[in-house]
Amino acid sequence: MSVTVVGSLNEDVLVSVARLPGRGETVIGRSAVLAPGGKGANQAAAAGMLAERGAGAVHMVGRVGEDPAGHRQLAALAASRVDVSRVHRTPGAPTGSATIPVEDGTGENLIVVVPGANAALTPEDAGVGSVRRAAVVLLQLETPMATVTAAARAATGTVVLTPAPPQPLPAALRDRVDVLVPNEHELAQLAGAGPGERTPSELVRLARVVAPCAVVVTLGARGALVVLPEEHPLLQAPPPVTAVDTTGAGDCFCGALAHALAAGTDLPAAVRFAVTAAAISTTGPGARGALPDAAAVRALLPRVPAATPVG
Repeated sequence: MSVTVVGSLNEDVLVSVARLPGRGETVIGRSAVLAPGGKGANQAAAAGMLAERGAGAVHMVGRVGEDPAGHRQLAALAASRVDVSRVHRTPGAPTGSATIPVEDGTGENLIVVVPGANAALTPEDAGVGSVRRAAVVLLQLETPMATVTAAARAATGTVVLTPAPPQPLPAALRDRVDVLVPNEHELAQLAGAGPGERTPSELVRLARVVAPCAVVVTLGARGALVVLPEEHPLLQAPPPVTAVDTTGAGDCFCGALAHALAAGTDLPAAVRFAVTAAAISTTGPGARGALPDAAAVRALLPRVPAATPVG
């Protein structure tokens, strides 16, 4: 069964720093590296790497510029077994870009995105057969809202949305989403709550305010929270790994979640699979430096703790 991702493609500039800068502060970077990125493309690459040879395809719908960066993004996705026939070159617009300082030791990061050609992705681009036929359509908010909504409307399979960067969701989109996948900060913004650390029980309450559908809240090193409308919420911890760089771990999670759902896995088991894939992805540099294949995830699954109910 196929997965189609409608979303962004960026060229990342990864900068290694001893510590992340504060507001108005300058820090000296140790190195800078160009790498393929963009939430949409990262998710597609993760799903593509997990797909078994000869299994259903992973398709990408998006836009890049008529520049060398665009060529590099297409080549990188194709190398991850992603069909890029619906990624269009866009005259007069550069390929999207992101600058990402990454803290040595912790792998924590900050991200500044310039959309470029991603802003030119149209509703007509999204109304294609690969979206209509997909078992899972994976969406984010780094492309225009009208295009995201059009893709959700065109989908006949499961619609999974990462609400990032967070912004109000129109009813026409929210009502078409089957699984919403925010991180805890995005969830708070969507719920109109202030910043701050929250317990899993508090996050469950916010999730049920934000959307009537299933909500999976990603919690970084703590794993993910599964909130189903009519079932008891679960907290799924990840397996133990040594993180090098957390850039793109959330995108790997979403790509792996879509892969598992497309294979017919129920949501709690799909989240268990996804937290394992995301944990592995943090053991290498960049958003795609350590994307696992399905065999690597299966090998680590026995070390994943059992999900625990949230009271």
